[in-house]
Amino acid sequence: MRHLLINWVLSAASLLLVAYVVPGFEVSGFLAALLAAIVVGLVNSTLGAILKFVTFPLIILTLGIFWLVINAVMLELASWLSPGFEVHGFGAAFLGAIVLALVNLLFRHLVSD
Repeated sequence: MRHLLINWVLSAASLLLVAYVVPGFEVSGFLAALLAAIVVGLVNSTLGAILKFVTFPLIILTLGIFWLVINAVMLELASWLSPGFEVHGFGAAFLGAIVLALVNLLFRHLVSD
């Protein structure tokens, strides 16, 4: 349970950091980031997983670049579903997906056991 809470808080902190760095990517506060982290996680684990499975040949063909496109679309969808979290345009979503992946990787590395 503690691991889940730590991942949730780190995901929210990642969203806040991405909002600070990427123009067009906005989070209104930490509570909005916590809610957005849940929504992003749910969207990625349901619809994102299905899309990644269906488009796997395209992901292989593009050497993983299409994975970022799917993540960008999932971020845009999560922004529609989550109050206080907005992504303005596909460019911001795409850049946000890249930065979010890197920040999450860094945070997970810092707190790994």
